[in-house]
Amino acid sequence: MRVLPNPRVRNLGILAHVDAGKTTVTERILFLTGAVHKRGEVHDGTTVTDFDPQERERGITISAAAVSCAWDGHRLALIDTPGHVDFSDEVERALRVLDGAVAVFDAVAGVEPQSETVWRQADRHGVPRIAFVNKMDRAGADLDAAVASIRSRLGAVALPVQLPIGREDGFRGVVDLVRMRAYVWDGGGREETDVPARLRDEAVRRRRALEEAVAELHPEALEEFCADGSLSDGTLARALRALTLAGAAVVVLCGSAYRDRGIEPLLDAVVAYLPAPTDRPPVGGGERAADPHAPLVALAFKVNAAPTGRMTYVRVYAGHLTKGTTVLDTATGRTERISRVLRVQADRTAEVSLAVAGDIVAVVGPKTVRAGATLCVPDVPVVLEPPVPAAPVVSMAVEARRSTDTGRLAAGLARLAEEDPSLVVRTDPETGQTVLSGLGELHLEVAVERLRRDRDLEVTVGRPQVAYRETVVKGVTGLLHRHVKQDGGAGQFAHVVLDVQPLDGDAGEEGFVFASTVTGGRVPQEYVRAVEAGCRDALAEGPLGGHQVTGVRVTLTDGATHPKDSSELAFRTAGRAALREALRASAMTLLEPVAEVTVTVPAESVGTVLGDLAARRGRVTDSQVRGGTSVVTATVPLAELFGYATRLRGRTQGRGTFATRPAGYEPAPA
Repeated sequence: MRVLPNPRVRNLGILAHVDAGKTTVTERILFLTGAVHKRGEVHDGTTVTDFDPQERERGITISAAAVSCAWDGHRLALIDTPGHVDFSDEVERALRVLDGAVAVFDAVAGVEPQSETVWRQADRHGVPRIAFVNKMDRAGADLDAAVASIRSRLGAVALPVQLPIGREDGFRGVVDLVRMRAYVWDGGGREETDVPARLRDEAVRRRRALEEAVAELHPEALEEFCADGSLSDGTLARALRALTLAGAAVVVLCGSAYRDRGIEPLLDAVVAYLPAPTDRPPVGGGERAADPHAPLVALAFKVNAAPTGRMTYVRVYAGHLTKGTTVLDTATGRTERISRVLRVQADRTAEVSLAVAGDIVAVVGPKTVRAGATLCVPDVPVVLEPPVPAAPVVSMAVEARRSTDTGRLAAGLARLAEEDPSLVVRTDPETGQTVLSGLGELHLEVAVERLRRDRDLEVTVGRPQVAYRETVVKGVTGLLHRHVKQDGGAGQFAHVVLDVQPLDGDAGEEGFVFASTVTGGRVPQEYVRAVEAGCRDALAEGPLGGHQVTGVRVTLTDGATHPKDSSELAFRTAGRAALREALRASAMTLLEPVAEVTVTVPAESVGTVLGDLAARRGRVTDSQVRGGTSVVTATVPLAELFGYATRLRGRTQGRGTFATRPAGYEPAPA
C-alpha cells in the first residue's frame, strides 16, 4: 500500500520569554484537544510538559518537551521550549526541526528580551510564526501596545486579526476580523455570536485596515481589492496564510490562557496559517521532499541518555522509519539499527509501527548518535546542516566529594554533555580540575543538581568564572617565521610572512578572517590552507592568559617552499608558530562577556536598583515606567551578575524581577 504525504500535520513550537505563559498555553491546548483530561498548572507543579522535578520546583521550562494532539482533523506535534536565556540552545535545536511556531507575548510587557532572542533564532531557521498576546486579563494589558512593540522591536509586519471584547479583568472574548464573528467565554466553552453592536464600528474599521495592509503585501489580494474595493473572507484567509508561509507577515491573536479564553481560535489559526511538512522546502540540497517513499533522511535533534535506556529524538524529512531499519549516521560513518519507534507524549511514550516524512518521533537502538547527526539509508548518504551549539560563557570546577566517586562523576558529566551539547566538560591542564562550562549560572546549577539527583553523587563546585577572550588592539606587519626541521629522512621546511591587524566591523560568529596576497605561486594553494589551519590552532590560547583570541585579521603576504621538504604539516606548524609570535608582539587587550539586563521593579525601588547596577559596572541604556512599575535596561558584565537574583529580591522585598540576554564582549578594565 502506498503511503501519501500528509498535509494535515503541523509541527510547531511554543516560543516565549520566561513567564509569558507558553507552558500554560501548551497545557490548555492539550486539554481542549482531549489529549489530557485535567488542566495542568505551572504554580501547582502539575503540568504535562514540565515533568522534570527541577522544572516543577523552579516553575520554569528547562528541556524542550514534545507532545501530540489533534484538532479539526489535523495532528499537531507541539514542542514546548524553554524561555530562560540559559537554555536558549535547547530552543535552537527544536527550531531546527520545526515547521512553524507560536510566539507568546505578555499583553502588559510586550516584547521582552528573551522574546527577541527566540524570534531571531526563528528568523535564522526560516520558521513561519503566528503571535499570541497572552494575559489579556491582567491590569495594564494592551493589545495595540503589544502589537506596536512587535513591530518596533522585532521589525515584523504584525497583522492583528482579532479585536478584544472587554479590557483587563473584564476581558471575555474576541472579535474575529477575518470572519467578522465574535467568540465569548462566559464560564463555559466558546460561544460564537454576532459582533456586539458597541464594537461594530471599531471592528469594521480594523477589518478595513487589515484588508489594506494585506493588499499591499499580496498580489492576488491587491487585484481583488482594486477591483471590488474590499476582500472576501476566503481571499483574506488565503493571503494571510501565504504571507505567513513566506515570512512576510505575522498574524496576531490574543487571549488569556490561564482563564481558557482564546485558545480555540489559536488552534484554528495554527491549522489555517502555519505550514504542513509538505509546504516546507526540500532538504538535502533541495533533493529530498517530504515523500514517504523517497530514501530516508532524518535529523537527530535531542538525546535522552537515561540509565534505563537511550532515546534519540528525530525529525523525519523524507522516507520512513520502521522497527528493524538500518540507518547510516553520517557524522560518524557508523550504521545503527532501529529497534523501536516511539511517539512521545512528554515523559510517556507509545510504540508505533511506522514514522513517515514529517513525523517527529523518538527511536531506541542507536548507541552513539549525537544531537545534530543526519540519519539516512546507507546507500544514499546525505548530510543535513546540524544546529550549532552556542559557545559557553560561564565555567565552574566540579569534583566528587568522595575520591571513590571520581569515575561515576566522569560518567555523569559525559552523559550531561551528550544530552546537552552546550555543556562542555574539560580538564584544566594547570590544576587538573574538572571544569564544567555552560551558558549561564542557572544552566550550571541545573546540571549540577541533576548530577546530585539522577546519579546520587555528592559533588562540590567552585565559584562560577566567566569565559574571557583576548583581542588585538594594535597588530604587527611583516612578521617572518621560518620552520626548518632536519633529523634524518624527510625534513620539514616552511617560510611564511604574516600581517596581523584588529578586525573591524562584523566578522560573524568566530571573529577571525584569513586572507592571502601571495603572488607568483610562491606558496601553493594547499599550503595556504594549511597556514590558515595553523593560525586557527593558535587562536585557542592567547598570550595574556591563555584565553581564546577573537577579532583578528591575518594576511599571508609572502613565503617560500623547498622542493622536497615542504608539506602541509610543515606549513601548518609554521602558521601556528608565526601567529603565536605575532600575537606576543602585538598590543592585546582582555574582553569580558556582557549581558543586556532588563530589571522590572516597583517605582519606589528604582533608585536602589540603579545604584546597585552602577556598583556592578552596569551602563543604563533605557528606563521606562509602565503602570506603576519601572523597567530599567542596562548592559552589565556577566561576572557581576552572579548572585544578582538574591540581591534584587532582598532590595525590592521580593517584588523585583530581571531577565538577561547575551550582548557580546567588551574590553575588561585593566
